[in-house]
Amino acid sequence: MKKEGLFKNVWIFFVYMIRVRKASERGYGNHGWLKTYHTFSFADYYDARFIGFRDLLVINEDRIAPDSGFGLHGHENMEIVTYMIFGELKHTDTMGNSEVLRAGEVQRMSAGCGVKHSEENSSLDEEVHLLQIWIRPQREGIKPSYEQQQFTDDEKRNKWCLIASQDEGLRIYQEVNIFACILEESKEIKYILEKKRGIWIQVVRGKMSINGNEVTAGDGICIEKEKEIIFLAIQETEFLLFDLA
Repeated sequence: MKKEGLFKNVWIFFVYMIRVRKASERGYGNHGWLKTYHTFSFADYYDARFIGFRDLLVINEDRIAPDSGFGLHGHENMEIVTYMIFGELKHTDTMGNSEVLRAGEVQRMSAGCGVKHSEENSSLDEEVHLLQIWIRPQREGIKPSYEQQQFTDDEKRNKWCLIASQDEGLRIYQEVNIFACILEESKEIKYILEKKRGIWIQVVRGKMSINGNEVTAGDGICIEKEKEIIFLAIQETEFLLFDLA
C-alpha cells in the first residue's frame, strides 16, 4: 500500500505541468481590521498541496481597514514585495525609512539579518488593497535594504513590465523575474519559458485564458515544462508573472 501511494504521488507530479489554484480555494482570515486570502500555506492556514512554489513562499491578498494596520514587527532572511492595488499605505522601518505607498507602486524590502517595520492605513475612510509576496533569498544574513518604485499602467499595458529581478527594476536577492501586465480585452501576449524554470501567475483583476485555462481575479496558476504560454484577455486583466529557477 505504501509503494502504491508513493508511485501515485510521483505520477501526479509529472502530469501537472499546468495547475490552477482557484481563488475560492485559498485560505481566508477575517481579523476585523484585516481581511486576507492566502494562496499558499501561511500562519495558521495549511494546505499540503500549496506550501509555496519553488522560492515563492507567500502571496497574500490583503484588505486593510481604515485607521489600522500591521504594527511594528520583525522579519529576517526574506525578500518581501508589496504590490499596491488601491489606497495608501504608510511604511516605517528600523532602517530609517518612512514612506507612503500608493496604487501602482511596488515596495521591496530585503529583511536580511533582521529588520522591524510597520505598514499602516492612515486613511479614515478608505481601505487599502494589496498583494504581499515573500520570496526565499539566495543568501542569508545580508544587510537589510528597502526601495519602492512607481510603475504606470502605460508601462504594463499589453506588454511585460519587469518590476523586480536580480538586475533590473527593484532588486531581488534571488534568481527570479517578476513581471506585471495589464492585458486589454481580446488582446494576446506570449511568454517563452526557459527549460527547467517554472512560472506562477497571479491574477489581480479581470478574466483571461492561459493556454486554454480560464482564470479570474484571485486565481493563481503554475506552469512547468511548457515552452510557450499564451495569454488571451476575456476582459481587461491585470496580473503578475513570477519566473523562477
